[in-house]
Amino acid sequence: MFDSQVHVVTHPLVQHKLTLARSQDTTTDNFRRLVREIAAMLAYEATRDLPTELVDVTTPVAACRMPILAGKKLCLVSILRAGNGMLDGMIDLLPNARVGHIGLYRDPATLEPVEYYFKVPDDMAERLVIVVDPMLATGNSAAAALTHLKRAGATSLKLVNLLAAPEGVRTVRAAHPDVPITLAAIDERLNDHGYIVPGLGDAGDRIFGTK
Repeated sequence: MFDSQVHVVTHPLVQHKLTLARSQDTTTDNFRRLVREIAAMLAYEATRDLPTELVDVTTPVAACRMPILAGKKLCLVSILRAGNGMLDGMIDLLPNARVGHIGLYRDPATLEPVEYYFKVPDDMAERLVIVVDPMLATGNSAAAALTHLKRAGATSLKLVNLLAAPEGVRTVRAAHPDVPITLAAIDERLNDHGYIVPGLGDAGDRIFGTK
């Protein structure tokens, strides 16, 4: 359906936890935990191609040369507010990553993104930037976030989402064909209100218990 830059993680643990997160009966604390756990597994997949170099290590048994991460440093960028629900799980796996935030909300009438906050490290050109947001619905917010990050100097970007609608994937691929997308699932479609179907509802409200 989509090109090789769109990677859907079909691992049974990811799919199991995503199904639990979809249920309307899942409590706020369990939903929050599930998002964190899925985010960590998606981070594992999204960083599968990080470059390594060999270094000298002495184990209790012998001296050897073993791989360690090389190349660009990492920066995680959360699209507020729901993206913050994914940060902890990703930081668990990538504790040395810097963290940036982009505040965007979707205008309910036009479904277009409106920016209200932008704070990222100064050295974006020197980092691999992983943008996180649970839902890729229309794709407009993600595309706008990626545009702002490129203007801030980012040259190496990836996007990680829990769920996407086909419309959202197409929007991001058209605007940013150089940015790989890692997802747990691509659902059927968007409804008339711009929600993913079947989706899991409003991820921000479910993470923070505001509905």
